[in-house]
Amino acid sequence: MILSWIGALLVGLSLGLLGSGGSILTVPVLIYLADEPEKVAIAESLGIVGAISFAGFIPYALKKQVHWRSVILFGLPGMAGTYGGAIIAGYVTGTFQLLLFALVMIVAAVMMFRDNKERIHIDGEPKVTHAWWKIIIEGLAVGILTGLVGVGGGFLIVPALVLLGGLPMSLAVGTSLLIIALKSFSGFYKYVEVLAELDMSMNWELILVFSLIGAVGSLVGKKVSSKISNKKLKKGFAVFLILMGGYISYMNI
Repeated sequence: MILSWIGALLVGLSLGLLGSGGSILTVPVLIYLADEPEKVAIAESLGIVGAISFAGFIPYALKKQVHWRSVILFGLPGMAGTYGGAIIAGYVTGTFQLLLFALVMIVAAVMMFRDNKERIHIDGEPKVTHAWWKIIIEGLAVGILTGLVGVGGGFLIVPALVLLGGLPMSLAVGTSLLIIALKSFSGFYKYVEVLAELDMSMNWELILVFSLIGAVGSLVGKKVSSKISNKKLKKGFAVFLILMGGYISYMNI
């Protein structure tokens, strides 16, 4: 179990260092280090990711760095999508979910390799660049993916808030953390029912301890992030995601 706690710390550290993408480590850690079944691991991941994201959101909320209109336009459809994704999960195999998860890891890695430019808004004010309905559709789609594979989707949400919603990064990160928490809790709630129908249950002690360790790791990661090259860190993490995605595909094909 010690390896599981180390994994939880790494999840939190990566979230604090990168701002997004760290939650994608939660499912592999739960499956390969904590020996949890696939569907149970995905369900537990949603609860853990939700808790860590909400803990990370609080400092941004205190600084008023949250764009509430985007929370409504992106977050509420995302909650509905995640709930729907959890329902779909009851009708597909754990192998299918893990193969989809591996694909998501590789897509995230590609996005990290390509994301080399900092997006800066001089006036600090959000400027909506796309129609509101496009933001809603994006939120719904990311939500369904979250419900199916158990990732928060920060690597998709932050770019969407910047490019579709026109938010500066200072608002996008805090807003993203709240959206991730809302979506994750929505899917987690539905998974309790889905797992019960499959005669499966979650390890609540594991979820609690994992969340606490991850939250601490997130705060530590945020503290040291300014001392580490973010560009090199992202590329290194992207390579790791590709290797892990390949490994998960190999194990499930």
